[in-house]
Amino acid sequence: MGRLQGKVALITGAARGIGRAQAVRFAQEGADVIALDICGAVDTVRTPPSTPADLDETARLVSEAGGRIVTEIVDVRDTEAVQAATDRGVDDLGGLDIVCATAGITSRESAVDMSEIAWQTMLDVNLTGVFRTCRATAPHLVERGGGSMILISSIAGLRGLVGVAHYTSAKHGVVGLMRALANELAPHNIRVNSVHPTNVDTPMIQNDSVRAAFRPDLDHVSREEFAEAACSMNMLPIPWIDPVDVANACLFLASDEARYITAVTLPVDAGSTQR
Repeated sequence: MGRLQGKVALITGAARGIGRAQAVRFAQEGADVIALDICGAVDTVRTPPSTPADLDETARLVSEAGGRIVTEIVDVRDTEAVQAATDRGVDDLGGLDIVCATAGITSRESAVDMSEIAWQTMLDVNLTGVFRTCRATAPHLVERGGGSMILISSIAGLRGLVGVAHYTSAKHGVVGLMRALANELAPHNIRVNSVHPTNVDTPMIQNDSVRAAFRPDLDHVSREEFAEAACSMNMLPIPWIDPVDVANACLFLASDEARYITAVTLPVDAGSTQR
Protein backbone atom coordinates (compact mmCIF):
# COMPACT_ATOMS: atom_id res chain seq x y z
CA MET A 1 0.00 0.00 0.00
CA GLY A 2 1.04 3.62 -0.44
CA ARG A 3 2.74 3.23 -3.83
CA LEU A 4 1.26 6.60 -4.90
CA GLN A 5 1.28 8.30 -1.51
CA GLY A 6 1.21 12.08 -1.87
CA LYS A 7 0.56 11.95 -5.62
CA VAL A 8 -2.25 13.57 -7.59
CA ALA A 9 -3.67 11.85 -10.67
CA LEU A 10 -5.89 13.31 -13.39
CA ILE A 11 -8.08 10.73 -15.13
CA THR A 12 -10.40 11.29 -18.08
CA GLY A 13 -13.32 8.93 -18.65
CA ALA A 14 -13.44 8.48 -14.90
CA ALA A 15 -17.18 7.97 -14.44
CA ARG A 16 -17.07 4.22 -15.01
CA GLY A 17 -15.14 1.34 -16.56
CA ILE A 18 -11.36 1.60 -16.79
CA GLY A 19 -11.34 5.24 -15.65
CA ARG A 20 -13.23 4.46 -12.47
CA ALA A 21 -11.01 1.46 -11.79
CA GLN A 22 -7.93 3.66 -12.16
CA ALA A 23 -9.35 6.27 -9.82
CA VAL A 24 -10.22 3.74 -7.12
CA ARG A 25 -7.03 1.71 -7.46
CA PHE A 26 -4.87 4.84 -7.32
CA ALA A 27 -6.74 6.10 -4.26
CA GLN A 28 -6.16 2.76 -2.55
CA GLU A 29 -2.45 3.41 -3.04
CA GLY A 30 -2.55 6.91 -1.58
CA ALA A 31 -3.30 9.20 -4.54
CA ASP A 32 -5.77 12.03 -4.79
CA VAL A 33 -7.80 12.23 -8.00
CA ILE A 34 -9.03 14.78 -10.52
CA ALA A 35 -11.85 12.89 -12.26
CA LEU A 36 -13.19 14.13 -15.59
CA ASP A 37 -15.95 12.66 -17.75
CA ILE A 38 -18.44 13.80 -20.37
CA CYS A 39 -21.34 12.12 -18.53
CA GLY A 40 -23.47 12.20 -21.63
CA ALA A 41 -24.02 10.87 -25.11
CA VAL A 42 -21.75 11.30 -28.13
CA ASP A 43 -23.24 11.40 -31.62
CA THR A 44 -22.52 8.26 -33.72
CA VAL A 45 -22.08 6.13 -30.59
CA ARG A 46 -24.64 3.50 -29.60
CA THR A 47 -23.00 2.55 -26.32
CA PRO A 48 -25.13 3.68 -23.36
CA PRO A 49 -23.52 6.90 -22.08
CA SER A 50 -22.07 7.55 -18.66
CA THR A 51 -24.10 9.79 -16.37
CA PRO A 52 -23.47 12.32 -13.59
CA ALA A 53 -24.62 9.61 -11.17
CA ASP A 54 -21.81 7.38 -12.45
CA LEU A 55 -19.26 10.11 -11.75
CA ASP A 56 -20.75 10.63 -8.29
CA GLU A 57 -20.30 6.90 -7.63
CA THR A 58 -16.64 7.12 -8.64
CA ALA A 59 -16.26 10.00 -6.18
CA ARG A 60 -17.88 7.94 -3.44
CA LEU A 61 -15.61 4.97 -4.08
CA VAL A 62 -12.47 7.11 -4.14
CA SER A 63 -13.46 8.80 -0.87
CA GLU A 64 -14.21 5.40 0.63
CA ALA A 65 -10.70 4.31 -0.37
CA GLY A 66 -9.25 7.29 1.48
CA GLY A 67 -8.50 9.64 -1.41
CA ARG A 68 -9.50 13.22 -1.99
CA ILE A 69 -11.28 13.78 -5.28
CA VAL A 70 -12.57 16.62 -7.40
CA THR A 71 -14.90 15.88 -10.30
CA GLU A 72 -15.94 17.83 -13.37
CA ILE A 73 -18.16 17.09 -16.34
CA VAL A 74 -15.92 17.77 -19.34
CA ASP A 75 -15.90 16.79 -23.01
CA VAL A 76 -12.33 16.06 -24.15
CA ARG A 77 -13.25 17.61 -27.52
CA ASP A 78 -13.51 21.00 -25.80
CA THR A 79 -10.01 22.48 -25.52
CA GLU A 80 -10.91 25.33 -23.17
CA ALA A 81 -12.98 23.12 -20.88
CA VAL A 82 -10.23 20.52 -20.57
CA GLN A 83 -7.67 23.19 -19.73
CA ALA A 84 -9.91 24.96 -17.23
CA ALA A 85 -10.92 21.75 -15.45
CA THR A 86 -7.28 20.66 -15.28
CA ASP A 87 -6.15 23.97 -13.82
CA ARG A 88 -8.96 24.03 -11.26
CA GLY A 89 -8.25 20.48 -10.17
CA VAL A 90 -4.55 21.19 -9.76
CA ASP A 91 -5.33 24.29 -7.72
CA ASP A 92 -7.69 22.33 -5.49
CA LEU A 93 -5.38 19.37 -4.86
CA GLY A 94 -2.04 21.14 -4.91
CA GLY A 95 -0.28 19.76 -7.98
CA LEU A 96 -0.24 17.00 -10.56
CA ASP A 97 1.94 13.89 -10.89
CA ILE A 98 0.03 11.37 -13.01
CA VAL A 99 -2.15 11.68 -16.09
CA CYS A 100 -4.36 8.90 -17.44
CA ALA A 101 -5.89 9.77 -20.80
CA THR A 102 -8.60 7.13 -20.67
CA ALA A 103 -11.73 8.69 -22.19
CA GLY A 104 -12.78 6.94 -25.37
CA ILE A 105 -15.68 5.80 -27.54
CA THR A 106 -16.37 3.00 -29.97
CA SER A 107 -18.70 2.31 -32.88
CA ARG A 108 -18.79 -0.19 -35.74
CA GLU A 109 -19.01 0.27 -39.50
CA SER A 110 -17.00 -0.96 -42.46
CA ALA A 111 -14.41 1.53 -43.68
CA VAL A 112 -15.90 1.91 -47.16
CA ASP A 113 -19.40 2.54 -45.79
CA MET A 114 -18.37 4.80 -42.92
CA SER A 115 -19.80 8.30 -42.72
CA GLU A 116 -17.53 11.31 -42.46
CA ILE A 117 -19.01 12.22 -39.10
CA ALA A 118 -18.43 8.75 -37.64
CA TRP A 119 -14.80 8.91 -38.73
CA GLN A 120 -14.22 12.43 -37.48
CA THR A 121 -15.98 11.97 -34.15
CA MET A 122 -13.87 8.91 -33.40
CA LEU A 123 -10.63 10.77 -34.08
CA ASP A 124 -11.81 13.85 -32.20
CA VAL A 125 -12.43 11.84 -29.02
CA ASN A 126 -9.97 8.94 -29.14
CA LEU A 127 -6.94 10.74 -30.56
CA THR A 128 -7.33 14.51 -30.44
CA GLY A 129 -8.98 14.24 -27.01
CA VAL A 130 -5.87 12.44 -25.77
CA PHE A 131 -3.69 15.17 -27.29
CA ARG A 132 -5.76 17.88 -25.60
CA THR A 133 -5.48 16.09 -22.27
CA CYS A 134 -1.71 15.77 -22.59
CA ARG A 135 -1.29 19.38 -23.70
CA ALA A 136 -3.37 20.69 -20.79
CA THR A 137 -1.57 18.62 -18.18
CA ALA A 138 2.05 18.63 -19.34
CA PRO A 139 2.93 22.09 -17.93
CA HIS A 140 1.73 20.97 -14.49
CA LEU A 141 3.94 17.88 -14.62
CA VAL A 142 6.87 20.02 -15.70
CA GLU A 143 6.22 22.35 -12.77
CA ARG A 144 6.13 19.35 -10.46
CA GLY A 145 9.57 18.25 -11.68
CA GLY A 146 8.41 15.08 -13.40
CA GLY A 147 5.61 12.56 -13.56
CA SER A 148 3.91 9.84 -15.56
CA MET A 149 1.53 10.04 -18.51
CA ILE A 150 -0.42 6.90 -19.38
CA LEU A 151 -2.36 6.87 -22.63
CA ILE A 152 -5.02 4.19 -22.97
CA SER A 153 -4.87 2.69 -26.44
CA SER A 154 -6.09 -0.82 -27.33
CA ILE A 155 -5.01 -3.99 -29.03
CA ALA A 156 -6.36 -2.04 -32.02
CA GLY A 157 -3.34 0.22 -31.58
CA LEU A 158 -1.05 -2.73 -32.29
CA ARG A 159 -2.99 -4.69 -34.92
CA GLY A 160 -5.79 -4.23 -37.42
CA LEU A 161 -9.36 -5.10 -36.46
CA VAL A 162 -12.36 -5.61 -38.75
CA GLY A 163 -15.23 -3.14 -38.77
CA VAL A 164 -13.51 -0.44 -36.72
CA ALA A 165 -11.09 1.28 -39.11
CA HIS A 166 -11.68 4.64 -37.42
CA TYR A 167 -11.08 3.19 -33.96
CA THR A 168 -7.99 1.31 -35.14
CA SER A 169 -6.59 4.44 -36.79
CA ALA A 170 -7.17 6.54 -33.67
CA LYS A 171 -5.60 3.96 -31.38
CA HIS A 172 -2.56 3.61 -33.65
CA GLY A 173 -2.33 7.41 -33.54
CA VAL A 174 -2.21 7.31 -29.75
CA VAL A 175 0.95 5.19 -30.01
CA GLY A 176 2.58 7.76 -32.27
CA LEU A 177 1.58 10.56 -29.93
CA MET A 178 2.95 8.61 -26.96
CA ARG A 179 6.32 8.06 -28.62
CA ALA A 180 6.64 11.71 -29.64
CA LEU A 181 5.69 12.96 -26.17
CA ALA A 182 8.07 10.49 -24.51
CA ASN A 183 10.93 12.08 -26.43
CA GLU A 184 9.80 15.66 -25.93
CA LEU A 185 9.06 15.37 -22.21
CA ALA A 186 11.96 13.13 -21.15
CA PRO A 187 14.20 16.13 -20.35
CA HIS A 188 11.58 17.12 -17.76
CA ASN A 189 11.66 13.66 -16.15
CA ILE A 190 8.18 12.89 -17.47
CA ARG A 191 7.58 9.31 -18.60
CA VAL A 192 4.96 8.59 -21.27
CA ASN A 193 3.62 5.10 -22.02
CA SER A 194 0.57 3.49 -23.61
CA VAL A 195 -1.53 0.57 -22.40
CA HIS A 196 -3.27 -1.81 -24.80
CA PRO A 197 -6.16 -3.84 -23.40
CA THR A 198 -8.04 -6.60 -25.13
CA ASN A 199 -11.83 -6.54 -24.61
CA VAL A 200 -12.66 -5.17 -21.17
CA ASP A 201 -15.86 -6.02 -19.31
CA THR A 202 -17.42 -2.56 -19.48
CA PRO A 203 -20.47 -1.02 -21.20
CA MET A 204 -18.22 -0.31 -24.20
CA ILE A 205 -18.42 -3.99 -25.16
CA GLN A 206 -21.38 -5.19 -23.13
CA ASN A 207 -24.03 -3.87 -25.48
CA ASP A 208 -26.15 -5.19 -28.33
CA SER A 209 -24.05 -3.60 -31.07
CA VAL A 210 -20.76 -5.22 -30.09
CA ARG A 211 -22.34 -8.53 -29.18
CA ALA A 212 -24.06 -8.73 -32.56
CA ALA A 213 -20.71 -8.20 -34.32
CA PHE A 214 -19.34 -11.30 -32.59
CA ARG A 215 -22.46 -13.41 -33.23
CA PRO A 216 -24.13 -12.14 -36.42
CA ASP A 217 -25.92 -15.48 -36.70
CA LEU A 218 -28.15 -14.66 -33.70
CA ASP A 219 -30.97 -12.14 -33.38
CA HIS A 220 -30.28 -11.61 -29.68
CA VAL A 221 -26.91 -12.40 -28.12
CA SER A 222 -26.72 -13.25 -24.43
CA ARG A 223 -23.69 -12.48 -22.27
CA GLU A 224 -22.82 -16.16 -22.24
CA GLU A 225 -23.03 -16.48 -26.04
CA PHE A 226 -20.92 -13.36 -26.42
CA ALA A 227 -18.34 -14.75 -23.99
CA GLU A 228 -18.03 -17.98 -25.95
CA ALA A 229 -17.36 -16.08 -29.18
CA ALA A 230 -15.06 -13.50 -27.58
CA CYS A 231 -12.70 -16.19 -26.28
CA SER A 232 -11.46 -16.65 -29.83
CA MET A 233 -9.68 -13.27 -29.66
CA ASN A 234 -7.39 -14.21 -26.80
CA MET A 235 -4.57 -16.69 -26.28
CA LEU A 236 -5.59 -17.31 -22.68
CA PRO A 237 -9.01 -19.00 -22.35
CA ILE A 238 -10.97 -15.93 -21.26
CA PRO A 239 -13.46 -13.73 -23.15
CA TRP A 240 -12.40 -10.42 -21.64
CA ILE A 241 -10.48 -8.84 -18.79
CA ASP A 242 -11.73 -6.72 -15.90
CA PRO A 243 -11.21 -2.95 -15.58
CA VAL A 244 -9.00 -3.48 -12.54
CA ASP A 245 -6.58 -5.51 -14.67
CA VAL A 246 -5.94 -2.41 -16.76
CA ALA A 247 -5.85 -0.21 -13.67
CA ASN A 248 -3.19 -2.40 -12.09
CA ALA A 249 -0.96 -2.07 -15.16
CA CYS A 250 -1.45 1.70 -15.04
CA LEU A 251 -0.66 1.72 -11.32
CA PHE A 252 2.69 0.08 -12.07
CA LEU A 253 3.49 2.63 -14.79
CA ALA A 254 2.46 5.49 -12.51
CA SER A 255 4.56 4.28 -9.60
CA ASP A 256 8.28 4.62 -8.89
CA GLU A 257 8.58 0.91 -9.67
CA ALA A 258 8.48 2.01 -13.33
CA ARG A 259 10.72 5.04 -12.85
CA TYR A 260 12.90 4.20 -15.87
CA ILE A 261 10.17 2.87 -18.14
CA THR A 262 9.07 5.23 -20.90
CA ALA A 263 7.92 5.02 -24.53
CA VAL A 264 6.62 1.46 -24.13
CA THR A 265 3.43 -0.12 -25.46
CA LEU A 266 2.20 -2.38 -22.66
CA PRO A 267 -0.38 -4.99 -23.71
CA VAL A 268 -2.89 -6.20 -21.13
CA ASP A 269 -4.40 -8.51 -23.67
CA ALA A 270 -4.44 -12.16 -22.60
CA GLY A 271 -2.08 -12.78 -25.51
CA SER A 272 -4.44 -11.50 -28.19
CA THR A 273 -1.81 -9.48 -30.05
CA GLN A 274 0.32 -12.62 -30.48
CA ARG A 275 -2.34 -14.87 -31.99
